[in-house]
Amino acid sequence: MNPAVPRWSARALAVVAVAAMTVLSGLVMMPAAQASPAAQYTNPLANQRADPHIFKHTDGYYYFTATAPEYDRIVLRRATTIQGLATASESVIWRKHSSGDMGAHIWAPEIHFINGKWYVYFAAGRTDDIWHIRPFVLENSSANPLSGTWTERGQVNVPWDTFSLDMSTFAVNGVRYLTWAQSEPGISTNSNLYLARMGANPWQITGAVARLTVPTLAWETRGGVKVAEGPTVIQRNGRVFLTYSASATDANYCLGMLTASASADLLNASSWTKSANPVFATNAATGQYGPGHNSFTVSEDGQSDILVYHDRNYRDITGDPLRDPNRRTRVQKVYWNSDGTPNFGIPVADGVTPVRLKSYNYPDRFIRHWDYRAKVEADVNPLADSQFRVVAGLGGSGTVSLESTNFPGYYLRHRNHELWVERNDGSAIFRADASFFRRAGLASSSAVSFESQNFPGEYIRHNGTTVNLTTAPDTVARADATFILE
Repeated sequence: MNPAVPRWSARALAVVAVAAMTVLSGLVMMPAAQASPAAQYTNPLANQRADPHIFKHTDGYYYFTATAPEYDRIVLRRATTIQGLATASESVIWRKHSSGDMGAHIWAPEIHFINGKWYVYFAAGRTDDIWHIRPFVLENSSANPLSGTWTERGQVNVPWDTFSLDMSTFAVNGVRYLTWAQSEPGISTNSNLYLARMGANPWQITGAVARLTVPTLAWETRGGVKVAEGPTVIQRNGRVFLTYSASATDANYCLGMLTASASADLLNASSWTKSANPVFATNAATGQYGPGHNSFTVSEDGQSDILVYHDRNYRDITGDPLRDPNRRTRVQKVYWNSDGTPNFGIPVADGVTPVRLKSYNYPDRFIRHWDYRAKVEADVNPLADSQFRVVAGLGGSGTVSLESTNFPGYYLRHRNHELWVERNDGSAIFRADASFFRRAGLASSSAVSFESQNFPGEYIRHNGTTVNLTTAPDTVARADATFILE
């Protein structure tokens, strides 16, 4: 399940933590401010929509655009919630030209609001040369981008007249940048990543152009292509994190990440550090293949960062992956490591997205499984060990069950009053052992507690670093049996 050797140091720390709890002898540690409440959605958000971009505007709406599999138009939806985008009506705001530029391969639109106007960046080929891909921009001055007129502002002045696409924009310390992917003469790759300052208007760059990265690592070149594309940025903790997509657009597709200090010279390539491995990749256990070309948005309450991406729910593709229409738009919450870096985890299974169960009285610790045993630990790695889907209870009668994220079909269940993550064997005793009543938190009504269906009055509770099923007769026990969904 998890290799044991790398965890000995963490277990040693856990022993120290248990000793410290013993010394505290009943002191209840009150929780720090919640990092971010649970943000749950149901995937997929949209079928046959690739390269998704979701922008939350100050008007209270989310705006969603993506590549349509016919590659012939730009579509746009809006809704007041992320989940609402799944059923929102979709409008065609622009169609490809019948001849010349912008006449083929309409790819990867992004919608942004800059200086009081709406802009859509997209890539397009020519009718007489569909692989003559270049970045273009549309502009709309209407308050609602689903109305008004979209004006073509032409091609962005990227440095070479070569294959170039996937333009995005972001601002750091008052400076707005454009980033994109392009094939550079003299470098034998499909595309590299570039960065420049935005010029006098949103369809121009100005000044020096920085080459941020070239795909050279094994995970960037799988499937016989050398690709770095789809750059997009999230900022937090004084740093700029630029994610990008790499390798072939089938199950090999994955996300990498560049990191820079927000105070650094972002146009100096040495300011950026590349992740040694993918930060988000195919996961056969959850049935998600080729996740990539992402964007970021925020939850409805503004407290959680949300990863937006596409993938497929099958591995094998017949023919050219670009002709397979079934990339789907998906969303899931981004978590943040104690060192201030983002943790994307794994692409979660279809259906409701998972949560983490954070200890109420030790708020740096989460329920996780380790060798199938449930524990509470800080800095859980891999993240998915601490993620559970809250689903309809296997035992029915208004209960819930907690399904493992990285081991679908495995559930948190009690056995001999110990909590384990085990595969559902279909038996009545398993269904009862894995079913709980969700209650208001015993130590705080704003949190949650989970009462056993078949052992009424007993709750999921951490004792030291292990998780067990016990009663909660006193203040300490009630705090131990209370969790914050994150």
